Amino acid sequence: MASETFQPLSSLGPMSQETKAEQSDNPAKNDYIEGRKFYGNGEYAQAAIAFHNALRGFEEQGDEQGIANASDRLGDACLARDEYAMAIANYQRAYTVCEKEDDSFSQLALNKKMAAAYRKLGDHEKALELLYDMLEHYRLTQNPKGAVEILIVVAEVYNEQGDKSRAADAYRSVSSIHSRFKHSRLAEEFAQLANALEQGE
Repeated sequence: MASETFQPLSSLGPMSQETKAEQSDNPAKNDYIEGRKFYGNGEYAQAAIAFHNALRGFEEQGDEQGIANASDRLGDACLARDEYAMAIANYQRAYTVCEKEDDSFSQLALNKKMAAAYRKLGDHEKALELLYDMLEHYRLTQNPKGAVEILIVVAEVYNEQGDKSRAADAYRSVSSIHSRFKHSRLAEEFAQLANALEQGE
């Protein structure tokens, strides 16, 4: 699952790096560390409890960045448990903090996870809205690799909706980006995918 490789929000990198030896007298931080261990071991219910406790602790301390990280990780635990609506609620809470911090890279990572959760819920419109926001970010930051990754997901979502024509358009956009970078084999593959969709294969 993608969320397992997600790095902590950049506005709070150091907290996540703490080891057992560095555990502090801050119970919220310790709950957070505990939650990461449970999550890493695939014990998602236990992880959710620990992240929830961490979140409450950070709220009491008024630690915004702690709230963002705990909300994000609680979202990951909910996602792993197929609790998509709860995952989205937690990601949105983290997103609000990142917006205040102007942490666009964390916002992007959260949007990616929220789009995946909306897709699981069958809310394709919401998923596409977030995907197009991400696409715009990649265009502005001139990141063709990121744009290609998002366009492929856009095509998959349109395909799930039964909109073959828009799915084909998204694949053609991927093909054209690959052409620009002289990736002729990949450009050809995505052009063929687009044609196959339109021909109803």
